[in-house]
Amino acid sequence: MKTGVWIAAGLALACAFGARAAAEPAPLPIEDFVRHPTYSEVRISPAGEYLAMTVDRGGQDVLTVLRTADLSIVKVNQLPDEKSIGSFYWVSRDRLVFNAVKKFGRFAAPFNTGEWYGVNADGSQPRPLVFFGTLDATQRNKTTDGIYSMLDTLRGDDQQVLMAVAKPRSSKGAGTEVVALDVLSGRRREIVRAPRENCSIETDASDQPRFAVCYDAQNDAGQFEEHLELYRLEGAKWVLMNRSQDAGTRIRIVGVAPDGTVYAEQDDRKAPAAFGTLDPSTGKFTKLFQDPVADPAGYIRAADMRTIIGVVTEAGAPKVHLLNEEHPDAELYASLAQAFPGQFVTFSSATDDGRKIVVTVRSDRNPGELYLYDRDTGKARFLMQSRKWIDPKRMASVKPFSFTARDGVRIYGYLTIPNGSDGRNLPMIVNPHGGPIGPRDHWFFNWEAQLLASRGYLVLQVNYRGSGGYGQAFQDMGHRQWGGKMQDDLTDAVRWAVAQGYADGDRVCIYGGSYGGYASLMGVAKDPDLYKCAFGYVGLYDVQIQKKLSDTADWYAGQSFFERTFGATRAEQDAISPVNHAHKIKAAVYLAAGARDQRCPPEHTEAMRDALIKAGNPPEGVIIQSGEMHGFYDEKNNLKLYTEMLAFFGRHIGGKVQVGDAKRE
Repeated sequence: MKTGVWIAAGLALACAFGARAAAEPAPLPIEDFVRHPTYSEVRISPAGEYLAMTVDRGGQDVLTVLRTADLSIVKVNQLPDEKSIGSFYWVSRDRLVFNAVKKFGRFAAPFNTGEWYGVNADGSQPRPLVFFGTLDATQRNKTTDGIYSMLDTLRGDDQQVLMAVAKPRSSKGAGTEVVALDVLSGRRREIVRAPRENCSIETDASDQPRFAVCYDAQNDAGQFEEHLELYRLEGAKWVLMNRSQDAGTRIRIVGVAPDGTVYAEQDDRKAPAAFGTLDPSTGKFTKLFQDPVADPAGYIRAADMRTIIGVVTEAGAPKVHLLNEEHPDAELYASLAQAFPGQFVTFSSATDDGRKIVVTVRSDRNPGELYLYDRDTGKARFLMQSRKWIDPKRMASVKPFSFTARDGVRIYGYLTIPNGSDGRNLPMIVNPHGGPIGPRDHWFFNWEAQLLASRGYLVLQVNYRGSGGYGQAFQDMGHRQWGGKMQDDLTDAVRWAVAQGYADGDRVCIYGGSYGGYASLMGVAKDPDLYKCAFGYVGLYDVQIQKKLSDTADWYAGQSFFERTFGATRAEQDAISPVNHAHKIKAAVYLAAGARDQRCPPEHTEAMRDALIKAGNPPEGVIIQSGEMHGFYDEKNNLKLYTEMLAFFGRHIGGKVQVGDAKRE
């Protein structure tokens, strides 16, 4: 079995430590980094005649259909009222269905409006298929009382798809319902309802609903704790196969191969999850792969897009573990991976016959590019780049690292090292990620870290305890550690980077968004001599504001989540709120927020500003940007934000660092 394909080649990392060139080109303008990528998702049609992709058009995503042969535009589909196209699917050789979303902010998922549409590749036969709520008498037959998501496109059936409908509480009971949806008329027929609330459904090899994975956010004692139940559908009856609170292990269905193999992940809430197969009749899990450090971060699928041929892990740089080297697509994958050394290769979509495969290639320096592999010719044809204005050769390299925190826990992270630098004694920006429970940083191209590195800053990103990807036990360590051990992990990482000679300990600032904004302000309060400045972006600074005004408070288990992660008492919550520690902050501070942010409302930023003013250390600047939510989308607003941010860093730790121009002349 199991060939490991390391993505971060030694040569790629060595480039970071080469001698500085005698004459360096001017840094790329800020606008090149904040500019949205050309496409976000690409799918080839079942027969290979078309490519469909979502394309950013002034902050609104449209669905563009291209002819595969010459990439000529066939049709651009755009929704009214500034709605963006979210998920899209080929449901026959020339028909697509897609849903509508509203962008909520850079750090939050787009809001699903509940609308689904169908259209042919050439733009003919456009139809609204599903609306959430009643619109008018002419569309009443297309309304629904639930949120639809694609379950199965039913290969071989050009008329129908299976969709899962998340139903609210009603007289029929809450839960997910599976319906067959006619992609031309919008008519639908109920197939089956999930066994209970909060379930996802998986189909089997014959495209029939077969499994339900149901989620609980509370344990039997009513405390916040994530548990799963696994059910199998037998006839019209759901049979419980596994309950994690009883069995001590959680099982998730990953997918089902055309030959009926059921793929699953199993974990005991301690070690990282294992990948394997599940016997659908007995529920027995057979382990095929388990990493001692990292959960599966993704899967390499064969050209049928259902058979899993490799597991991806990301303790540091991504690593692909091929499961069956004799599989023809595993051999093809290995060959393509060798053709792009130091980069990550995946099959993103394919024709129904598997003869043409869209291949995505990306890395720490490469934002992403697409190739079309043709089995008949054995060649991969270049299609397009996601950010063609970015030259990977001029980008910084990303070096994975790990160290032992003060209490013995192993912590992983990444250093983004400026291009051309010797990697020594650099001014450093600490960039904690948001979340904090579950999200994590990755090795792949990060435009924000690259922007900072392009101005000469070393960027430190830490997957502190609470981050996802390292097992449930590591993630659970983050609860009730706001301002505690999660913050200590960042501090220990800074001291590690200084001790290793990467960073200049006298030139360190901290910047982050969402929880990263919290960690930035708490960092300069808890360790006032460690940082010269802090930039808080759409941050959480007062637990009481979050409990009252955040949309998280409306989540069905939101209050129990708050209790577990913040602490149960007002004293605990106040102790971890940066607004109550403003008097300890000596570093310079800059704050930014979105005026329409629902996740971390701008009242947080206003309260932090007022607390700093009262403490005699007013922020050097405050941006509360109209029209923006949880992270800015608009390119002009981002240009303003990062121009101010780089000038702020330059004043405090820039020294001889070239800050560059705000925009192209």
